[in-house]
Amino acid sequence: MNIAVVGTGYVGLVSGACFSEMGINVTCVDIDSAKIGRLVNGEIPIYEPGLSDLVKRNVEAGRLHFTTDLTSVLDSVDVVFSAVGTPPDEDGSADLKYVMEVARTFGRNINKYTILVTKSTVPVGTARKVKAVIEEELALRGVDVPFEVASNPEFLKEGAAIKDFMSPDRVVVGVESERARKVMTKLYRPFLTNNFRVYFMDIPSAEMTKYAANAMLATRISFMNDIANLCDLVGADVDMVRKGIGTDARIGSKFLYAGCGYGGSCFPKDVKALARTGRENGYVMGVIEAVEAVNERQKEIVVEKLRNALGSLAGKTVAIWGLSFKPETDDMREAPSLVVIAKLIEAGAAVKVYDPVAMPECRRRIGDAVTYCKDMYDAVMDADALALVTEWKQFRVPSWPVMRKVMRPQLSVDGAMRPVVVDGRNIFDRDEVLENDFTYIKIG
Repeated sequence: MNIAVVGTGYVGLVSGACFSEMGINVTCVDIDSAKIGRLVNGEIPIYEPGLSDLVKRNVEAGRLHFTTDLTSVLDSVDVVFSAVGTPPDEDGSADLKYVMEVARTFGRNINKYTILVTKSTVPVGTARKVKAVIEEELALRGVDVPFEVASNPEFLKEGAAIKDFMSPDRVVVGVESERARKVMTKLYRPFLTNNFRVYFMDIPSAEMTKYAANAMLATRISFMNDIANLCDLVGADVDMVRKGIGTDARIGSKFLYAGCGYGGSCFPKDVKALARTGRENGYVMGVIEAVEAVNERQKEIVVEKLRNALGSLAGKTVAIWGLSFKPETDDMREAPSLVVIAKLIEAGAAVKVYDPVAMPECRRRIGDAVTYCKDMYDAVMDADALALVTEWKQFRVPSWPVMRKVMRPQLSVDGAMRPVVVDGRNIFDRDEVLENDFTYIKIG
């Protein structure tokens, strides 16, 4: 079976590599010739554990190919996956220009039955627009070539994308015919031989499922952050609350961790787009809009806590551990660290940063506005406070005695001089930090 995947970002490149691993002949397409050149030379443009080896193995096996020209492969493929970006417009709606460009190229060049599958996260109704564009292009050509559109939203977690694709808990596919259903079944059966968890549905439902899933997860995060902030005011411990409610089978324990807000390429964009879709249809999604508002406010919570602990931030030096929006990725899109850094600099603080993989991306985004450090201990050298923003595993058990020696102590509420630690992800053992004579501040 031959397929093409348009777009070589997280979704497209991971999807293409994983399909090829199952013996499918895959051509990944991208208009960025420099990126395609790097991929042809074995360079992976994104950080994702295991992806480099997967791509290399399948390129060498002759199952994975790269090109900038979609038209050159259309006659030889059965399915085209559209995995191009859908960045948010200023009004929060998803920008579909790249999705429509793929549809136009598809309509201008197909000569046999082919399925165009949208894998990008797109608003409900996008498939209808894609189909209309293809029909328009076919009419301009004066030809009647059979085709279908389908929706196959991705549910990949950055940092665990390959595992998620190779062993999915479910695959959602929206189709309009039995013929398309059979083709998509053939594609996904190798991944789910023991338990075929492909859920076929109508296309609008498939499109909505992706937004609903991300919005629910974002809602749980913002809900717990709201609870955490109230815990701070009333003297409760949000970690105890989380355990207390997470054991309820109706609630469950996942995505109930308080912190300094969510970021990334999915949750912020999708929550905004879903709220926008509601308003476009005359309905205000009160819960969803509140989720976004809480998250934007939560990204500033670390700076608020630093200010409360240090007084004026002007002239202070703050170390930041973690820049990416989550561990196991270098992705800084909508990362809370960007808000923390901007607010600290605005307040007159000097900022030292360390992240295992995201420092090149940080430099690309903000240049030399901060000091980039060689390791986590270099970052805290002569720092007035440490802010943990991303919960990389290597940060979980630091050497507190070493940090106690190199950080600058600050006057605490009881009159003692102690270094300040603001734990933006609640990963440290509170008793251990206090035993080492730090001022420890968590979320909730």
